[in-house]
Amino acid sequence: MVILKNKVLFTIREYNLIEENDNIVVGVSGGPDSMALLYVLLEIRSLINFNIHVAHVNHGVRGEDAKSDQLFVEKIAKKLNLPYYTKNVNMIEYGKEEGISAEEAGRELRYGFFREILSESGGKIAVAHNMNDQAETLFMRFLRGTGIDGLKGMDFITQDIIRPILGIDRKEIEAYIDNNKIETVLDKTNLEPIYSRNKIRLELMPYIEENFNPNIVNTLWRMSRISSMDSRFLEEFSEGRYNIIVKSQDKHSIILDGEKLLQEHRSIQQRVIRHSILKINGSLQGITETQISSVINLFMNSDTGKEVHLSNNIVGKISYGDLIIKNDIEKEVKKYLYRLKFPGFNDLEDIGYSFNIEILPMNDGFTMNKGTNIKYFDFDMIRGSLAVRNRLDGDRLMPFGMRGTKKLKDYFIDEKVPKEIRDKIPLIVDDENILWVVGYRINDLYKITKKTKRILSISYNL
Repeated sequence: MVILKNKVLFTIREYNLIEENDNIVVGVSGGPDSMALLYVLLEIRSLINFNIHVAHVNHGVRGEDAKSDQLFVEKIAKKLNLPYYTKNVNMIEYGKEEGISAEEAGRELRYGFFREILSESGGKIAVAHNMNDQAETLFMRFLRGTGIDGLKGMDFITQDIIRPILGIDRKEIEAYIDNNKIETVLDKTNLEPIYSRNKIRLELMPYIEENFNPNIVNTLWRMSRISSMDSRFLEEFSEGRYNIIVKSQDKHSIILDGEKLLQEHRSIQQRVIRHSILKINGSLQGITETQISSVINLFMNSDTGKEVHLSNNIVGKISYGDLIIKNDIEKEVKKYLYRLKFPGFNDLEDIGYSFNIEILPMNDGFTMNKGTNIKYFDFDMIRGSLAVRNRLDGDRLMPFGMRGTKKLKDYFIDEKVPKEIRDKIPLIVDDENILWVVGYRINDLYKITKKTKRILSISYNL
């Protein structure tokens, strides 16, 4: 039988969970799972050099028992000569304040505390979820209703959270505890069917094992791995499609090309929308399949100006056939102007753009890059300094390929640029004119001609 340490070490290396000199905060309740995680990581530390920090949260719901567990973990940390951090919270009150369940409140408070510990040094959070926890998670998702992404369950790594013993059965964990005579504490509430997860663990799982499938934990584990593989492929494919479909994006809003989105299968459409929400919201928490479907239905009806409101102040809106996903609490855009050094690199974090400006000689070997994020101008037509700003009342330009000037407002209308982003679009200007509506056309007055001697190259990145 492969010993636990070797299994966990294999997982750590396969999924790159821990690297040399990493800071690892281990969430330790004092129960068998977290104690097994702590001790197996101590064994592995002789093979990979990393730092272990012990963290314990008293959730404020079990009185003296909780205090006793807190002191127990502190004693273990001192015995092992490991840094120890603890915090007292009230997850019931926090849940009421935030309008979430007690379980969800406890999770938010725990991870918030763990991240506080790592706020200065950086690092990862190790938690003791195991194969049985995965099975319980999948059952909970079955009961709520889920798709392939839900069927994959928990991953070995999720952002800064690592689960080194996720692939280990609880029986093997208990054997490891017994064989190594590791002291643990018992959370009596885990033996009471007072939470949904507890009911699944104590009542549903044993019933299925006895009457239908004695290996249900392993069966569900295999299903989660297959689902994870398929989900990962679909996510990577959809992200590639997103990069083709997106017309513009910033921290608060994303515009998706309606024609291109319409060509995709509904499954990919939904994933592109989910990806958009994730980009501007940082999470899909609270976003349901029903809400995603409502955005798709809005898009298919294609009524300009119509919108649907989702959780977390996310709004889907139709504009000129395109789909806008935005954060509805976005603040009014302020007027800005930044002087640009040229030649040189200009990183403007406040507006989320960087500009690289070069001055090039005009010669026979020069070829223009056709990318949308770079434009070329006749350098000797520049008047005075260069700057980037957003639009002002009365702005005009002569769009490339046209004769005569046009109001910038009318140009935006003709190009079907949504009202929501018109004030955000950067304009490259000199002391007299707009050179470039960034992401759109340049001013015809500054185009490269046969008489051009020097070229001004401007490229941008978001």
